[in-house]
Amino acid sequence: MQLESVKTILGDVLSLGPSAQALTRDSALLGSIPELDSMAVVQLLTALEEHYGFTIDDDDISAQTFATVGSLTDFVTEKMAA
Repeated sequence: MQLESVKTILGDVLSLGPSAQALTRDSALLGSIPELDSMAVVQLLTALEEHYGFTIDDDDISAQTFATVGSLTDFVTEKMAA
């Protein structure tokens, strides 16, 4: 399931430790997790590209992509289907 792997990647990139597994689809990201700053967003995008084997263009992403764990998971699912 994409949700679990996205949570694992978030935990790894942001060094959240075991608390990453407590994240739900509704967990807020941008503005709610201090570790998710602009540099972490770049690292997260790179990690997603490497893990899933797709390329993310600048036009593909917006703040809405990082609103919640669910919106990020939906983004990954859409990229994989493309």
